[in-house]
Amino acid sequence: MAEMKTRHDAFVDELRDTDDAEQQLTKALPKMAKAATSPNLRAAFESHLEETREHVTRLEKVFASLDEKVRGKHCDGIAGIIDEAKAVMAEDFDDATMDACLIAGGQRAEQYEMAAYGSLIAWARVLEYTEPADLVQQTLDEEKAADEKLSSLAEGGINQQAAGTAHPEGADEDEDPPPPKKGSKVVARPKKGAKAVSTPKSTRRP
Repeated sequence: MAEMKTRHDAFVDELRDTDDAEQQLTKALPKMAKAATSPNLRAAFESHLEETREHVTRLEKVFASLDEKVRGKHCDGIAGIIDEAKAVMAEDFDDATMDACLIAGGQRAEQYEMAAYGSLIAWARVLEYTEPADLVQQTLDEEKAADEKLSSLAEGGINQQAAGTAHPEGADEDEDPPPPKKGSKVVARPKKGAKAVSTPKSTRRP
């Protein structure tokens, strides 16, 4: 009979899954930065790429503190999120819409990682792994800051620009016509639902 695994085993397994997620993101973020048209969004992705590389280094320190090997375990969750981002980047969106979609994809990844790191911190504290808990907390704080940065970029104009391209300015059929110029004839438009009344022709006297 196989030996039953412990909370420590689950913690290490989750660490390996999270480490693979970070490794995958180090390859995905440069592509997302390249696809971004907003300079601020591109800079945000590039900045978080450097943080992500540091996250990998921190996880290596966590493994070392536990005397565990850094052995890869494929993270299916982040792989799915990255595949969705790749599909978006393959679309022929206008610039503002592409940036809005990239932000959405980036925040999906951030939320996934925040959930993973939150669990790791809770488990580390239960297991009294002080150093791993402190290291992972640093990373969680940076993930939250990256998520907030993406939100501020979206709310700061990118979402509005994307909405503007979806509903370009133009005259609407229901809008009132512009005021007539001086000297021009005014022709009244019938209201919606009203029947048109024809003007009788003038009659001649017999």
